Amino acid sequence: MKDQDAFWRTKSLTEMSKSEWESLCDGCAKCCLQKLEDEDTGEVFYTRLVCRYLDAQCRCKVYETRHEKVPACIWLQPEDLDALSWLPDTCAYRLVHEGKDLPNWHPLRTGKPLSTLKKGKSVLHWPVIPDDAVPEDEWEDHIIFKAE
Repeated sequence: MKDQDAFWRTKSLTEMSKSEWESLCDGCAKCCLQKLEDEDTGEVFYTRLVCRYLDAQCRCKVYETRHEKVPACIWLQPEDLDALSWLPDTCAYRLVHEGKDLPNWHPLRTGKPLSTLKKGKSVLHWPVIPDDAVPEDEWEDHIIFKAE
């Protein structure tokens, strides 16, 4: 397949197959960071607290049953993207939704599943803490940035 004919350039998110949709995830795990929303302003803040089920390669250890184990886990779907402005600006789902191309380090561009990690674009290069190691009433103490 020629790069200019890549499915993420020729299909909308709603036209993608399940496997194409799943392959868009670059494995950064930023969506696996716990986020807090200010009830008054609606602003979303990322914390350094990462889901306890994230493995060393930024993949969910319980992906198929994640909603049973973590009911608040986001199940990203094309129709939700307008309401999910908190997604990082490097998120492939957000980029494709906004009509932008994938970054050159994305696994679909490099052909290497761990290129996001090797390029330093994942949360594993940050000082993260498993969310079950901190009481929920202390999560606010671990805010690292506000969603753009």
